[in-house]
Amino acid sequence: MRTDHQEQKYIRVRKKIEKISKFYKHLSVYLAVNTFLSAIFIIGDIEAGDTFNEAFFNLGNYKIWFWWGIGIVFQAIGTFGLPMIFSKDWEDRKLQEYLREEEKTRF
Repeated sequence: MRTDHQEQKYIRVRKKIEKISKFYKHLSVYLAVNTFLSAIFIIGDIEAGDTFNEAFFNLGNYKIWFWWGIGIVFQAIGTFGLPMIFSKDWEDRKLQEYLREEEKTRF
């Protein structure tokens, strides 16, 4: 039987897992939908007379990636926190990595 503290801990962890799951689902939809839309835009440009290179490198075909991507970035920050890349854990790992490299080059 769980104590009250264990129950609260379980609920917090469960909510965090659900938040991460929602982020990855949103990311998957983002990739699938934007790939499909970009393909449609490129095909439309080609049918309108552009060459494949002109259509493929037309940045207007990718603007939805940018605007929706901003939302994805904010959701990632909300899910994993702002220091997801440069957290203390990351700093410690990098420090250990550079110390190992330094040891290899010294001897």
